[in-house]
Amino acid sequence: MRKIFLSLILILCLVSVSFAAPSYGTNLPEKNKFIAEFESYSIFGRDLENDYGEVKSQQEFFGLSYGIFDWLSIDLKAGAGNIKADPNASSKVDYPTSFAGGYGFRLKFYDEEKIRAVMGFQHISVHPRHAHAEGVKNRAILDDWQVSLLGSYSLGRVTPYIGARWSRIDYIHWTGENRKRIMSDLGKSTGLIVGVDLPVTENIFIDLEGQFFDSEALACSVKYNF
Repeated sequence: MRKIFLSLILILCLVSVSFAAPSYGTNLPEKNKFIAEFESYSIFGRDLENDYGEVKSQQEFFGLSYGIFDWLSIDLKAGAGNIKADPNASSKVDYPTSFAGGYGFRLKFYDEEKIRAVMGFQHISVHPRHAHAEGVKNRAILDDWQVSLLGSYSLGRVTPYIGARWSRIDYIHWTGENRKRIMSDLGKSTGLIVGVDLPVTENIFIDLEGQFFDSEALACSVKYNF
């Protein structure tokens, strides 16, 4: 099992990775404790339905996770993000950075010896400033949803994890006063999650995570237990 996890982490470091809302991994705060984080999240490309094209986004967050119980946490984040839309039938639209936020929860349902299993739900919403394309005012919101199931295996203080997830992105787009909701390609809704928690000090660790098959992106976060 160790060889499998180490091989997956090596793949994560050597190839392009992908994702939607980051899963946060399997490291939950203890009851009545917190984990604070700074997170950088890059969506390099997510295909939209009906050959509409793709969207990209760069997001930066401050997050806080609170342990309601040792096996249940609430995850909140706030920050800023942009959207870059690349439709097949019209010009690209780059929406400047503005507010972004998210929320979710994680449920730890197995924790024995070195093995841990966690189910989670996460949602991110990005509200950039408006942009003009071809002389027309464009506004947009990006809603990013994810349900994940993860398993981790502790290798001392280093903890790699792997899992599956269902994810969806909604690109809500106004051209002038015309509003349209465009979902991500439903044929690419299931993905693979691969990540690792790397300790820096007793209370500080770095989380790297990649997700394959449904979109292309990468997240890196620095976390502090307190």
